[in-house]
Formats: sequence, structure tokens, C-alpha cells
Amino acid sequence: MKLAEISEIDLEDDPFRPHAVPFTKLHGNGNDFVLIDEMSREIVPESAKSRFAIACCRRNFGIGADGILFLVRSQLADVGMRLLQPDGSEAEMCGNGIRCLAKYAFEAGYTGLNFDVETLAGTIPIQVREIGDCFLAKVDMGVPRFDRPSIPAVGRGQFIRENVEGLEITAVNTGVPHAVTFVDDLDLPINEVAPIIRHNPAFPEGINVNFVKPGEHFKVRTFERGVEGETFSCGTGSVACASVARKLGLIEDEVLVETKGGPLMVYFEDERAFMEGPAVTVYTGELSEEYMWRLPQEI
Repeated sequence: MKLAEISEIDLEDDPFRPHAVPFTKLHGNGNDFVLIDEMSREIVPESAKSRFAIACCRRNFGIGADGILFLVRSQLADVGMRLLQPDGSEAEMCGNGIRCLAKYAFEAGYTGLNFDVETLAGTIPIQVREIGDCFLAKVDMGVPRFDRPSIPAVGRGQFIRENVEGLEITAVNTGVPHAVTFVDDLDLPINEVAPIIRHNPAFPEGINVNFVKPGEHFKVRTFERGVEGETFSCGTGSVACASVARKLGLIEDEVLVETKGGPLMVYFEDERAFMEGPAVTVYTGELSEEYMWRLPQEI
């Protein structure tokens, strides 16, 4: 049978039936994402989303990204966000990702300057603004949670300054779980050190790992769960670092966090944390029918 004849077969039940898939590539401080707009209809079938993320996040064989954002309808908020990671898992939230999604949603006319986004971590208020050519989104990150069940971490009470594999760790949930450790020197083999903490039995669902060099501005490096490597920036990680620093009395209500990909501002109003930073549209494109046809072979 010829390929032309195969393409005429009814493949409606095949989640990888060949069809072009439009996408938009965005980044927040170098933390990059592929966004699929599913506001009007489902583009990638639910059964295929995990495999789609694994394939498309591969930088040599796919588009390349730290995650796939699906912009979806919501009954609870103005729009909904789902994030599938390079390992195929689904994350509760992403600070840089939600800014990218906010930029796309605002520019597509789905929202105004103030709107809510439904995530697996809850409904999150967003404020957007433009200064010249720079798009900024301020994200209400909620109240950081230090109690062990909310992180989650084993045991009772709060996970404050615990010794984990020879490092002093404080853990917090800022939408996703984060471990924070303060260091004098950020020039360390993060991809060797961080996995030991990321997979430590103290954290039954795993944890993101942040290394912080304090100062007038905080400098941060983050190893992300699901990406299984260091990323240029992590929004929830930056908020986690600021929250831990505030908890330990190292800062008051505002701090500039410098990530490898650029700065983020973190503010506190009473106990609520807010993050503000940029988002940039890189390009729009279309995954070809050829690529979609071959997708199962690429995984």
C-alpha cells in the first residue's frame, strides 16, 4: 500500500493521525516553552499529550523546550493552563510558563490587563503591562507553604534548615515543591549535586532544587524536576528562594532575584508572594504532517 493511500484511510481514532499543528514558541528569562492554543478545540488528543511533550521538547529532534503549555478553556477562570514537561509528566504550575501563557492570551484577545488563570495549583490572578517593547506580567503566587504535608515532605512540622546529603535545606511549596540551600559560590556541578536532593526519600513526589548566593541581589541556579536538569530561570524557584530568605529573616518584603536568564522581582504583601518578570514571543510555526506522522517513532 502506498503512503498516499494510507493517508486516505480514516484515522479519526488515531491520536497521531497526520495533521499540521500550529504552535507559538515563547520564553521567560530563557525558560522556554511551546504553546498550543486549545481554546477553540483540542489540538493534541489527551491520550497523546504526554508523548507529544516528550518528542517536541527534544532539542535535536523536536522544537526544543523546557515544557509544552496548553492554553485551554476554564469554567473557573478566564483561561486555563496545563504544562507537560520534557519527561511527559504534568506540572502543577510554572512561574515563567504562566507569564508566557499570559502574554499569548492577552495578545490573542482572550483576556484584558487583569485576569485569572486556572492551574493544577489553583486559580492564579495575573496583571499584565507593556513598557515600550517589553511585556511584563505580575503573578499572584499565593501564600508560600512551609508545612511538610503541603510541600510534600515526610514527617511533621516545617522543613526548616534540615541536613540533606550534607547541605542545609529549607523546603517550601510555591505552586510546586522547592528545596532551597544558600551557598557562598554558585560555581558548582549542579547536575551532579542536585539530583541527590531531588530524589531524596524526604520528598515523596520529588522536589526542585535551588542554590542561592545571597547579597544585595540574590543569584540563583535551579535544577528542575521533570526537566531533570538546570534551566536558565525558574519563576516558582525564584519565589521559593525569596520566601525562604524572608522566613529566615534575610530580607524584608522585596528582593531582586538574578537567574541565569535574567532578573525577576519578588514582592510580599502580608503573607502573599508576587512575582513580576518579562515574557517574549520567539516565533510561531507549524509542526508538519510529516513530523506528526513520524512522532511515535521519535519517542
